Amino acid sequence: MFRLPRGSDRFVSAELSEPLKKALDSLVFGVVATTDPDGRPHQSVVWVRREGSDVLFSITRGSRKERNILRDPRVSVLISPADSPYTYAAIRGTAHFEDVPDPGAYLDTFSIKYHGVPYRESFPEPPEVSTILAVRLVPTSVYEQW
Repeated sequence: MFRLPRGSDRFVSAELSEPLKKALDSLVFGVVATTDPDGRPHQSVVWVRREGSDVLFSITRGSRKERNILRDPRVSVLISPADSPYTYAAIRGTAHFEDVPDPGAYLDTFSIKYHGVPYRESFPEPPEVSTILAVRLVPTSVYEQW
């Protein structure tokens, strides 16, 4: 089993390091982990972006993620850049649903980042934007290995 040398990993405050900010601003995907009612983890891959030190993503209304966050807002987002697979960051914190005045414009910010075009142009039959919930993860701890 591979083990990191003692002292090579670190816990940092809820502030994001510059390498982590750079990674979140890149085309990295996030793995969101919530907790199912029976205590098992529920994970899914999402588009992520950053506002300051907060991590933003979206989920579908009525999804397992929505139900889990409503019950227990403690969430973790793991990122690992594809071009550097032995580096990663786990961002733990509290998830909050946000009202966004224009869900379509909110989704466009992600779609343009990942596809270069607005959301409705990215998918042949995109889900109705009214079913989208905006989520803000406010970090309480960050573990990273760069």
